[in-house]
Amino acid sequence: MNREFQEQVAGKGDNSFASCFHCLSCGAGCPAIELMDWRPNQVIRMIQRGMKKEVLESRTIWICIGCFNCLDQCPNRVDIPSLMDTLRHMAIEEGVRVPEPGILAFHKEFLRQVSNRGRVFEVGLMMRYKLATRSFFQDMGTGVRMMLKGRFQLTPGRVENPREFKEKLGGSS
Repeated sequence: MNREFQEQVAGKGDNSFASCFHCLSCGAGCPAIELMDWRPNQVIRMIQRGMKKEVLESRTIWICIGCFNCLDQCPNRVDIPSLMDTLRHMAIEEGVRVPEPGILAFHKEFLRQVSNRGRVFEVGLMMRYKLATRSFFQDMGTGVRMMLKGRFQLTPGRVENPREFKEKLGGSS
């Protein structure tokens, strides 16, 4: 086995995937499992086998919605959402072609907003996402219903001390 990729992933953040014993509980609770090309435990096995190209090019790392159902189901508390986030960042850093460009556009805008404001302004996020993907009216009805129910703020909020927040993020913008 090629341990280089495994060590590279483990060295980025809190990625304690070594305790996974492939019980499949993570996939049983995943609401997006049908859209993935690999089950979460299969991604872990591929990391352990050094299959860097296959992992970073997979749809799974982009399809994961970070709902934490997998973490709740896992008897060893393997933090798969954190792992998927690490793999997404590695794919971006390495210039890997993302099989889900719409999700990449959303991901980049989300991170940009958090970096600039300390939180997400949902209306602005969706407007920029729609501009990036050119899917202007695809889910307009849902957006209007959410706005009518007060689920979107009409003006952007900020954290109290954005400079301190940016320092905690490592000064990234």
